[in-house]
Amino acid sequence: MSDLERLESVKAGCLGAIAFTVSYLVTWGLNYAFWANNSFDLLSLGLKMAIALISGFLFAVTYRYIIRNDNNSHLKDGAVFAFGLVRGLVPVEMSTNFLDSLGQLSLLGIESIVCFTIARLTLDFAFHRRWIKPFNS
Repeated sequence: MSDLERLESVKAGCLGAIAFTVSYLVTWGLNYAFWANNSFDLLSLGLKMAIALISGFLFAVTYRYIIRNDNNSHLKDGAVFAFGLVRGLVPVEMSTNFLDSLGQLSLLGIESIVCFTIARLTLDFAFHRRWIKPFNS
């Protein structure tokens, strides 16, 4: 892999990290406003934002390699759903009483898919404008 390809991957990763984190921050704020029963914890929010940055970065780099120069919408949707479901199902695995918190866990899964979709659309826009080049196989 050339240095130019690595640079394009870093550019895609940074854009994906920003897009995902901003959308996650908005959805987190909405969830906190409607569902929160506890006080605001800045350390917890910082950790969640760091995880969102990493998730968005890894998604964007992987997405760039998955789609390459292909314009297959099923491939693009599959990447979003794969990342969204993996991220959304982690709280289910961690939940001790799954059925009691099914609504909130479903909301977290949808939130992940929405955030990855926003990152995907942002990346597609950047690819279309030629700000970032897709991976050439």
